[in-house]
Amino acid sequence: MAPPRPDNLHSRLVSWLKVVLPLAALAILSTLFLVARTINPDDAIPYADVDVADRVREPRITAPTWAGITSDGAALSVEAAAARPGQSPGEEGRAAALRARIDTPDGASATMAAETGALDSDARLLRLGGGVEVTTSTGYHLTTEAVTADLDATDVRSDSALDATGPLGRIEAGSMRLTEDPEAAGSYVLTFGNRVKLIYDPKK
Repeated sequence: MAPPRPDNLHSRLVSWLKVVLPLAALAILSTLFLVARTINPDDAIPYADVDVADRVREPRITAPTWAGITSDGAALSVEAAAARPGQSPGEEGRAAALRARIDTPDGASATMAAETGALDSDARLLRLGGGVEVTTSTGYHLTTEAVTADLDATDVRSDSALDATGPLGRIEAGSMRLTEDPEAAGSYVLTFGNRVKLIYDPKK
């Protein structure tokens, strides 16, 4: 008996594959559907829990920043956790968890941190309140209730009682001011006033 011809063997193989491959594909698909994980609606992408009505009533900005250059060349930058613009003409915009920094042309700097803040665009003033901490690169650290900073010129001042530490020791005063030295352009001075009390520390 003559052995089967190669072309017959190839034809039979193709015929079997036409039957076997579709059945195998169906078996695989059936397995996928059987073992597929059940969809849990709770696993959907979470949405932020935002009170839309509250946002419409009181619009606010998250993590706003502001930066500018004063007329004397100092760089002023301000950032906050959140800010709310004024709701009517003339009303000040307000900010929470506010931080400001001034870098003067002589290489010095001062940072301010406050619980609250308000931007008076008409007067070009930044008002910090709720307890303010001021730290300068020259070694002074002071705390006071409120501070006002000019947006157009380097002029940071406080008219409330303050406690400070510096190169000479501890200072108690009723006011302070950081501004350009009127007698030396390009230099800046921090002055204390209104019943100044200095507790000198020779170790400083």
